[in-house]
Amino acid sequence: MSGIKIVGIDPGLAGTGIGVIEGNSKEICGYSFGSISTDVKDPIPFRLNRIYSKTLELLCKIQPEYVVIEDIFSLEKYPRSGIILGKVSGVLLLAAYKAGLDVEEIPVREVKKIISGNGSADKFQMERAVRNLLKHKEPIRPFHASDALGLAITGYFRYKRRL
Repeated sequence: MSGIKIVGIDPGLAGTGIGVIEGNSKEICGYSFGSISTDVKDPIPFRLNRIYSKTLELLCKIQPEYVVIEDIFSLEKYPRSGIILGKVSGVLLLAAYKAGLDVEEIPVREVKKIISGNGSADKFQMERAVRNLLKHKEPIRPFHASDALGLAITGYFRYKRRL
């Protein structure tokens, strides 16, 4: 069995986190992470296009077996945030589709439960849990990248079960 590549994506208009997990059917062998940033001064369509085009470029370049995107939910207190995140999620789903890849949306509580053991874990707990699973020494920043790695690890566990 050759290597498995899984990409996790944490949608955000200011910063979309990207995490890549590489492994085989037994263990994680490598990982990388980063973020696609946009400028608040730019119009939303411009920012969405940047997220879409950078994501499509990355996915076409690395050709993962599986893409995992955080499933978006909206808080009653912040409905506008949910709408904006829905737009970002839409362009991410489109990028994965255009790259010809299998994609799945996973709720954040499920990822938190799998990675940290606590479905209500905060950003710091999640980052520490991801860091521990990967044996990464320094803090993983930005948090969007850490969250994306958590999504990718969850995707890796799911994909591995199918083999």
